Amino acid sequence: MNRPPPYFPQNQLSPPDEKRYKKFKLIVGLIAVLLVLGLAGIGVGIYYMVSWLIG
Repeated sequence: MNRPPPYFPQNQLSPPDEKRYKKFKLIVGLIAVLLVLGLAGIGVGIYYMVSWLIG
C-alpha cells in the first residue's frame, strides 16, 4: 500500500479563452468607474446639504 497518489493534471485541457480576460477587465473597469461616480455624487450631495443647512 505504499503507492503514490493518483495523478491529476494541473493544466487545463483546453486553451484559455482570451475573451474571458477582456470581459473581466471590462467589468472591473466599470465597477471602478461606478464607484468613483458614486463617491463623487455622495460628496456633491453632502456639499449641497451642508450649504443648505448653513444658508
